[in-house]
Amino acid sequence: MWAGVAVAIAGVAALSGAMIPLRAHLSVATTALVLVIPVVGGVAVGGFPAGVVGVVGGFMAYDYFFIPPYYTLSVGAAQNWVALAVYAVVMSVVSRVVAALQEARSNARHRERDARRLFEISDLLIGDRTMEELLASIVGSVRSIFDLDSVALLLPRDGQLVVVASDGEALPEHWLRRIVPEPGRPATVPVVGPGPLQTVTLATAARPVGILALVGTTQDAHERQLLATFANHAALAVERAQLEEQAMRTKVLEEIDRWRSALIGSVSHDLRTPLASIKASVSYLMDRTVSLDADERGELLATIDAQSDRLTGLVTNLLDMARIEAGALAPRRQPLGVLEVVGEAVSHLIRDRLPERVEVRVSGDLPPVAGDPTLTGQVLSNLLENAAHHAPAGSPVVVAAEVVGGSVEVSVADRGPGIPPGSRREVFEAFHRLGRPGPYVSGMGLGLTIAKAFVEAQGGTIQVSENPGGGTVVSFRLPVFPLPAEVI
Repeated sequence: MWAGVAVAIAGVAALSGAMIPLRAHLSVATTALVLVIPVVGGVAVGGFPAGVVGVVGGFMAYDYFFIPPYYTLSVGAAQNWVALAVYAVVMSVVSRVVAALQEARSNARHRERDARRLFEISDLLIGDRTMEELLASIVGSVRSIFDLDSVALLLPRDGQLVVVASDGEALPEHWLRRIVPEPGRPATVPVVGPGPLQTVTLATAARPVGILALVGTTQDAHERQLLATFANHAALAVERAQLEEQAMRTKVLEEIDRWRSALIGSVSHDLRTPLASIKASVSYLMDRTVSLDADERGELLATIDAQSDRLTGLVTNLLDMARIEAGALAPRRQPLGVLEVVGEAVSHLIRDRLPERVEVRVSGDLPPVAGDPTLTGQVLSNLLENAAHHAPAGSPVVVAAEVVGGSVEVSVADRGPGIPPGSRREVFEAFHRLGRPGPYVSGMGLGLTIAKAFVEAQGGTIQVSENPGGGTVVSFRLPVFPLPAEVI
């Protein structure tokens, strides 16, 4: 306002000084029109009060300098009274109109700024963010938009309000104790320190969500209303994020239940089958009323041996999965000869589960790989057994190895029906079975899952591809063991 008053007075003085030498050539009406300019300038800068001062100053200058007799406040002729009256009325109306226009423009700018703020707020809160990002966005936005010293957001955790996000200087401990008092004491929000401490409740229609603690200049009524609107948006965003977290936890629990059901179903079936075979064979052997010849006894003993090995394999897979889930894999990397590892894995397989012929195409001059002999042997055993389960009777399983870059790739290929491209990732998931009929459809679907975990634990990779001659190729790579320079 004072700046507007200064503009009006200075304008009147400057224009009057410029027109005094020319007043003999200027009409009374022209002078009045020129003196409109400082009034409009004063109103534009300082509002209606400054315009009133400009009207009074213009009126006095108009009468004193430009209406005869000059340099007196005497008016003289009646027409001069009319000119002064018209000037005063017109300038008052002009001041009011210009002031109203300025106020309307100011209100429009405020509304535009508020709309922009709300749009920015909505854009920040609606986006797909994690809970931590959302909370940081809320306190940062409140502090920057409302020009506060610091902002803290308190949410309930384990039955008590705690600060989960803040922007600016941290709230002093004694202020926090006033907002979140000890049990049995009422909560108060005092005005202390360099600026007032205020709290805004975040609440939805269903329940309160949290509290915003604000430190800074006190907002006017309009700012407080805008802050309340923001608090409503923030409360809805926090509640939505909390519901998403609850939904995620529910989904995880459902996935755990699915795994538990699959595990129980697989274990109950796959462990019961070999146990039943062993029990029946032992019962026949122990039954003195049943006469068995040597061939029959040998067949029963072979069944017991095979089913025991099968049971051992199932239990081993379960233990391996337990190690993987517990994060207890600790590979002992050492130089391994690929041909030796392949030969040992083949020799330990159960012969009646293999095709009639296993082709080993591994050169003896391959460089050693860096791996754990036990884990690598288990990987090869699982891949060979898996290939045998799906290969047609009489078809070979081919084991090959070659150097690829700085790694050695070992592959196991069969002539089975193959794996569709869309299922090649899923075969590495636990308890996943392709469900194809065949003589070896038993198992818990853990073989490839364990193989993948063992290979990756040793720093390698594993993949499934199509066999050019029909069937499937499962290959894994392990890095070449770095040999000392003198050995090379």
